[in-house]
Amino acid sequence: MSGPLSGYRIIEIAGIGPGPFAAMMLADMGAEVIRVDRAQAVRGIPAEPVRDVLQRHRRNIALDLKHPDGVAVLLDLVAEADALIEGFRPGVMERLGVGPEVCLERNPRLVFGRMTGWGQTGPYAMAAGHDINYIALGGALAHIGRADSGPVPPLNLVGDFGGGGMFLAYGVVCALLEAQRSGTGQVVDAAMVDGTATLMGMFWGLSASGIHDPSQRGASMLDTGAHFYDTYQCSDGEWISLGSIEPQFYAELLSTLGLADDEQFTRQMDRSLWPALKDRLRDIFATRTRDEWCALMEHTDICFAPVLTMTEAAAHPHNVERGTFCEVAGLTQPAPAPRFSRTVPDAPGPAAHPGQHTREVLLAWGIPADRVDAVIDAGAARQA
Repeated sequence: MSGPLSGYRIIEIAGIGPGPFAAMMLADMGAEVIRVDRAQAVRGIPAEPVRDVLQRHRRNIALDLKHPDGVAVLLDLVAEADALIEGFRPGVMERLGVGPEVCLERNPRLVFGRMTGWGQTGPYAMAAGHDINYIALGGALAHIGRADSGPVPPLNLVGDFGGGGMFLAYGVVCALLEAQRSGTGQVVDAAMVDGTATLMGMFWGLSASGIHDPSQRGASMLDTGAHFYDTYQCSDGEWISLGSIEPQFYAELLSTLGLADDEQFTRQMDRSLWPALKDRLRDIFATRTRDEWCALMEHTDICFAPVLTMTEAAAHPHNVERGTFCEVAGLTQPAPAPRFSRTVPDAPGPAAHPGQHTREVLLAWGIPADRVDAVIDAGAARQA
């Protein structure tokens, strides 16, 4: 495998959402990531490919971690790994006998990455939750939405992926870099509520500066309060986006729309005018189709883009030229990011079925063939 993380070996304890996303990011960058599924999940290898994009580009083994031989095999893998990531509630890995103390005793250089919603400690630590709850407590959800609506969940992008999986991957890589110097591993406690709070850092600064009003939603520059930073519907029902914040970009917007001499529009930062100016822009953008606005505004400094669906984004010329999307096993999906000038990652491989690579991985990681046969015969490991 090629990529900037080529040569690193990482164990992923199967989960959903942010854990697999972090594992995908690490695997996309060239790390050898082995996904450990439950033995009970093995159903053979169906003809249909696995359609979970987050599971791409890594081999899959199946272990029964409630079986002592399954635990023993996992610890043998830990001895050869650089990192392990898991997404259970606090204490689950400890109860299985593969918590950080046991794993670090077996491999003192190991980075043990833990992904939870609330963190390993705190009053909420043992409670169930989902993305919407974590971004609510982290102070982000209250500020996403329009003035006339309640808070609007931005899919599950902010908690699960932005504040969760990305922070786990970042923390693991940071700890791997430190372990190269110190020779000692450590535990990474990545919590979605913490990551969400960090993502809001700029808004804490903007609020302190009086630019963002945290007391009301949809009234500030970046939360749909401003007429020059919003989406607008076109005559064909499609939408466009504007982000004409800086004076020179705003001036180009006004010039293109024939509003350069309009006294109200020239008062860009007069918040008392924002609602009325937004109504006027709604009327203007409703006079043409999205394609007509694209022909007029694309490739300018207005800070403009059409609002595209996933399918439209994959086909847009800019994304096509950059290879922003790729096809893996017949499934269109985002390509690995970011880009590297020298250590270019391989194209991602398809997601694997539970237990598809159990035997080959255990052999490749140094477990003797007779022991592999024994643990499979005992049900502690399963081969699809």
